[in-house]
Amino acid sequence: MTEYGRGPGSEPWHPEDPLYGDQGWGGQQPAHGQNQYGGEQQQPYPHDPYAQQQPPQAQDPYAQQQYQQQPGYGVQPDPYAQQPQQPQYDTGGWGTGQQPAAMPYDAQSAADPYGGGQGGYGETQDHYGTPEAYPPPQPPGRREAAPQQAPTQTPDWDPEVQPEETHPFFTGADDRDDNGDERDDDPRESRRGGRGGNERRGKGKKKSRSGSACLVVSLVLVGGLGGVSYFGYTYWQDKFGAAPDYAGSGSGSVEVEIPKGAFGTDIGNILKKQGVVKSVDAFVAAQGENPKGKSIQAGVYLLHEKMSAAEAVKMMVDPNSQNLLVIPEGRRNVQIYELIDKKLDLKAGTTKGIAKSDASDLGLPDWASDNKDIKDPLEGFLYPAAYPVTKETKPEAILKKMVERSNQEYEKLDLEGAAKKYKLDGPWQVLTVASLVQAEGLTHDDFRKMAEVVYNRLKPDNIATNRKLQFDSAFNYLNKQSKIKISSNEILTNPDPYNTYYHAGLPPGPISNPGDEALRATLSPTGDGWMYFISLDGKKTQFTKTAAEHEKLNKKFKEKHGLG
Repeated sequence: MTEYGRGPGSEPWHPEDPLYGDQGWGGQQPAHGQNQYGGEQQQPYPHDPYAQQQPPQAQDPYAQQQYQQQPGYGVQPDPYAQQPQQPQYDTGGWGTGQQPAAMPYDAQSAADPYGGGQGGYGETQDHYGTPEAYPPPQPPGRREAAPQQAPTQTPDWDPEVQPEETHPFFTGADDRDDNGDERDDDPRESRRGGRGGNERRGKGKKKSRSGSACLVVSLVLVGGLGGVSYFGYTYWQDKFGAAPDYAGSGSGSVEVEIPKGAFGTDIGNILKKQGVVKSVDAFVAAQGENPKGKSIQAGVYLLHEKMSAAEAVKMMVDPNSQNLLVIPEGRRNVQIYELIDKKLDLKAGTTKGIAKSDASDLGLPDWASDNKDIKDPLEGFLYPAAYPVTKETKPEAILKKMVERSNQEYEKLDLEGAAKKYKLDGPWQVLTVASLVQAEGLTHDDFRKMAEVVYNRLKPDNIATNRKLQFDSAFNYLNKQSKIKISSNEILTNPDPYNTYYHAGLPPGPISNPGDEALRATLSPTGDGWMYFISLDGKKTQFTKTAAEHEKLNKKFKEKHGLG
């Protein structure tokens, strides 16, 4: 620190102090060339203005401060010779301003803040002739704002540490050729010198890789954009676009089995898996558009491969397209066995043989009778319905399905309650009555009246027929026939247990497989007192309550069919 760095105060002096350069002037500064220090003429430079300086006067409080803070120019004086009050450094810090004695000026290089050696007193050097000197002070009115010193230019490169290149995609470095020819045109290259240039050239390979990096980034961006576009299109197609579908009615033949309880989506999945339709959504939409689409039932359907969903629905609502084994109401077992053999393309008698040998393994209920006079233990348990079959279906599988279906249907009805109500021997006899009603009746009304006839003739007090049913259908069953013309001699002399003209009461077992209407009519007969019935043409049944009315109709029947 030089003598120009401190004032008499306790606070350090700083060049940014607002009073710096103006201290001592304060509006009392005389005009240029006048003496402000007691009226004496100020000696022009380069004389020492402080050589004859007097101690500060009380009326000029700024004079001493001015000299203490303003460095001298021109001749380098010894400020300590004439300024006993000048503060200076001490070994113990700042002094009190009172010095014991003025120290002679030591003209050493260390005391010269500008590096110029000083001789003794009286020798002057013009420090203003050197670029390092401070400019002479100027009065406030003639002062000009000091030009702002231009900030030191810091190069944008470190000559010791080469900055890492930023990504070429953003700096545009990939526009330069791979040989780095543009490095020669870079004005910074010449300023860096040999070392900077060498480092620049040492990183030339990174420039050559910038084009590949840009290409990779571009490919990633393009690939990402393509992926987003694809998934966006797929999402839109799934939510709002038409479902994939085939066109036309397809070709070939596909056998499809639809299980019981399947809904539209379930059916669509089965068809798609079998190659019938292209998508589940297309089938569900087509099923909703078809008025009969919701009526698709469980079963086996013969369809085509690669059909449009609308065509598939159209075929499935058409009964002719189903590969079903249809069992009508009232059919006897021997007739059903023949239908199964024909449907499965089996040798005649195959199903009948299996039914006889495996009857106990097909799921008959516990209340089924084991009477030795029963001609077929499965009679009445091959429930009339439509059963899906395929080319691989076995006869025993079909029979088991039929028995299972009959058990399900019979459980819905109160056969036990009906047996008690009409004094029958359990569900087995209720089922036998229903088979007789099914075989003799033609319409729903006929069924209920026919059931009443059966119950009336079974009554113990029936003296009209003596508890004999006298049903031709039972006689035809034992003879495996369906005749209308039966002679009296033939029917009255056959002792077979199924001949109700010969034996009172019910036959040993059912004579057919009754349907739902006949079963329900058996549980709810009429109560009008019907005792007789006859059909003259096989299309209409006439019921009567007395034997006389019945005899009149019977005479007409014999005349029409030539019976004596």
